[in-house]
Amino acid sequence: MTHTDGTMPLLLLVEDDPISAEFLSAALSALPARVERAADCAQALAFPLAFDAWLIDANLPDGTGAALLQRLRARHPSTPALAHTADATPETRKRLVQAGFADVLVKPLPAQALQRAVRSALAGGAGIPSAQALPDWDEAAALAVLAGNREHAALLRELFLSELPTATAACLEAFTRADAAALRAQLHRLQASCGFAGACALAGIAGRWHAAPTDVALRDAFEDASRRLLSPTD
Repeated sequence: MTHTDGTMPLLLLVEDDPISAEFLSAALSALPARVERAADCAQALAFPLAFDAWLIDANLPDGTGAALLQRLRARHPSTPALAHTADATPETRKRLVQAGFADVLVKPLPAQALQRAVRSALAGGAGIPSAQALPDWDEAAALAVLAGNREHAALLRELFLSELPTATAACLEAFTRADAAALRAQLHRLQASCGFAGACALAGIAGRWHAAPTDVALRDAFEDASRRLLSPTD
């Protein structure tokens, strides 16, 4: 995974536990990517760099991941962000998604799952065209979710494609109405469907749009990605 100029994406990993930080950093470096580490909010905010994505622990020694994300967003409103936490409760996931995180990763998690989530978040990112970051369809990801059952994967993809026009229209309509809450609700549901169907590029763009619902460029990227899935021979 590289930028169009040949450089690797730059990631900010915010994690206070040394063992978790070491594992996550090694897995991210293998993408490949360049990783900067911060142990708390203060260290994260001290970086003068513009990152391609943030990976933020939900609970830090000097604040919450959600609060840190809001401060980072004030500087870079469109950067994708992933939360990581040991709390697997639905309430925690809902709270973090509502705070603007594209996805919530529950620790411990396999390196491949972490890498897949980061690739999805980076898809469609500035300087990383979605066609180069990920294919529209990720067969391996879909099969992994369904324990290798190809027949089930094919049925889910067929169902996903039958519902995608309605979901796309609902997202675009919510954007036109400037209804960020409705748009985020639609995108949240669509991201889950994308994960089961293996539509990783669309999922990544949806995640970034969820974090920046007024971004016109992300709306256009979302519409293009949806159109590619529905008209693969165009």
